[in-house]
Amino acid sequence: MAKQLNVALIGNPNTGKTSVFNHLTGLNQQVGNYPGITVEKKEGICKLDRGVKAHILDLPGTYSLNASSLDENVVIELLLNKNDKDFPDVAVVISDVENLKRNLLLFTQIKDLGIPTILAINMADRMKRKAISLDIPEMEARLQTKIALISSRKNQGIDYLKQLITDHKNISTKPCVNASVIAPEYFDRLRKAFPNQDLYKLWLVITQDVNFGKVERKEMNTIASFKTESISNLKRLQQKETIIRYKFINEVLKKTLTIDTANAKDLRARLDRILTHKVWGYVIFFAILMLIFQVIYNWSQYPMDFIDASFASLSEWVKNTLPPGALTNLLAEGIIAGLGGIIIFIPQIAFLFLFISILEESGYMSRVVFLMDRIMRRFGLSGKSVVPLVSGTACAIPAIMATRNIESWKERLITILVTPFTTCSARLPVYLIIISLVIPNEKFLFFNLQGLTLMLLYLIGFGTAIGSAWILNKILKIKSKSFFVIEMPNYKLPLLKNVAINVLEKTKSFVVDAGKIILAISIVLWVLASYGPTEEFSNAEAIVTARMDEGAFAKADLEKQIASYRLEKSYIGYLGKFIEPAVEPLGYDWKIGIALITSFAAREVFVGTLATIYSVGADEEETIKNRMANETNAVTGKPLFNFASGISLLLFYAFAMQCMSTLAIVKRETNTWKWPMLQLGVMSGFAYLVALIAYQVLK
Repeated sequence: MAKQLNVALIGNPNTGKTSVFNHLTGLNQQVGNYPGITVEKKEGICKLDRGVKAHILDLPGTYSLNASSLDENVVIELLLNKNDKDFPDVAVVISDVENLKRNLLLFTQIKDLGIPTILAINMADRMKRKAISLDIPEMEARLQTKIALISSRKNQGIDYLKQLITDHKNISTKPCVNASVIAPEYFDRLRKAFPNQDLYKLWLVITQDVNFGKVERKEMNTIASFKTESISNLKRLQQKETIIRYKFINEVLKKTLTIDTANAKDLRARLDRILTHKVWGYVIFFAILMLIFQVIYNWSQYPMDFIDASFASLSEWVKNTLPPGALTNLLAEGIIAGLGGIIIFIPQIAFLFLFISILEESGYMSRVVFLMDRIMRRFGLSGKSVVPLVSGTACAIPAIMATRNIESWKERLITILVTPFTTCSARLPVYLIIISLVIPNEKFLFFNLQGLTLMLLYLIGFGTAIGSAWILNKILKIKSKSFFVIEMPNYKLPLLKNVAINVLEKTKSFVVDAGKIILAISIVLWVLASYGPTEEFSNAEAIVTARMDEGAFAKADLEKQIASYRLEKSYIGYLGKFIEPAVEPLGYDWKIGIALITSFAAREVFVGTLATIYSVGADEEETIKNRMANETNAVTGKPLFNFASGISLLLFYAFAMQCMSTLAIVKRETNTWKWPMLQLGVMSGFAYLVALIAYQVLK
């Protein structure tokens, strides 16, 4: 049986760590969350020489082992805990050839932990253009390690890196820097208190809020005394440690690194002056966003229509091919429909992550985050929150998934909770049909009133998201360090392989993880709509046929009337009747109540549900509008869809939780049902209150 060794890829953000991971693992990788926390965990398998398999773990980007975020805590806790199943046999520190000084700080800290550490200097293809030269043998001697000069863009040096990983036992584990010189007396006392422990590991445990796997509970009390005893000096000692490390790094680079600044070619500064300009930077960003979302909407429409039609055809084929019965109906109307509800999101998710990946790979997204941070921070958000909030206009699901790069847990959580307020494309069918019923098709100045109403709904959604973020920032008592550290990477052409793997992994993650929950809820909704508690449901055909014979309906409407009657007498129909007293103050009847329930599966289901209830084919949109326009309130006898009830309904959909898919993805991203349930309750309650006030004022 082939041996397997654990390899940890570690590095600063934007050093090309993910590109190296993709080269080593290809498609043999998995994405998930670390147990109990929301930090993403990427791991994969790489085959090495001599029949050795390497388990590659792509750790979150970190600048040093002085943790300031959840991501960095994950790195430190793994490196300190030898009992962890992922504890590395060898660490590979990925560095950028243009930022070696900063990258080597992390390298020296990891090497001082006694772990065999390889230095992989990435972006070697830029050395000639940047007039950089390196003395690799001299650098290896001074750092007491092995160095792989690689280019993940051109796939150079990866085989040599694999060879170094295979031969990792030949790499020296001697520390680069003796950290105890920063406070000899303090470290002597520490050595006497813990004679069997590694001093530098103890120092990290004392200065960071992390777990140390080999320290027993009784020893933790002693560690705690060291923490409190020197709490005023710890920051000063950390600074001294950083200074002596940089002194060592400067000495190494003085002997091994040469940069001919006269010949270095750099366009970056000129581009940054334009793209981060206080006026033109925003203009360019919003122009790019408009272009992206127009493309997403136009491109995704065709595959989404194809998927929708394909699943409808498959459902029809199953009904016509398999023997009639409950199992066939469950398969055709429950399982296949549920799967269709998952798969139909794929084009939007794939296209959105395609463009986000391109913007990230090119280096432009870091400029956007820098540009927006000053504005967003006033509302308790990060500059990185702007991408999910704008992405939510296409679909909240990929938008919420896009919050993963927000370091502060509080800012990330607030972004997740408020993103569903932005108007997604699934709301459009609801908005369009209600607006056409209650808003006159007239012009105000040069603008169409119906178009202005639609634009206003988008602005209301975004404004509510920002306002909610400000409120949440005030009331959420979550301790979360909020340092805005963003590196401006070099501009580069996106790597097709990285973009493709990123899109594939994130799309697969949604389908597999969120899809299981969506499918289960879809089946539950089908059962509630397909069965009823009384004989009236079972005898629907006979009852409706008898009424038809009495002249109540035309024969052509028989099947539609039977379907409508069954729905009314089904469990979900009784649920609609049950909630009618609650929705009546909003200007709705039990039929709209049912549509509100079923549209939790997907907002656009609202129109289809009402089409069935009103006994009209879903493809005859104009007839739906006419029938809805002619529908009267059973109590007042007035049109059900009037200005007051229409505005009430529009506002309810503007503020209510979007759909079960969003709920499922919030659960996945927060690793608990607490936040999605709170989100569902607060948004639904707020939507109800606003709709109630609107109807009562306008009626």
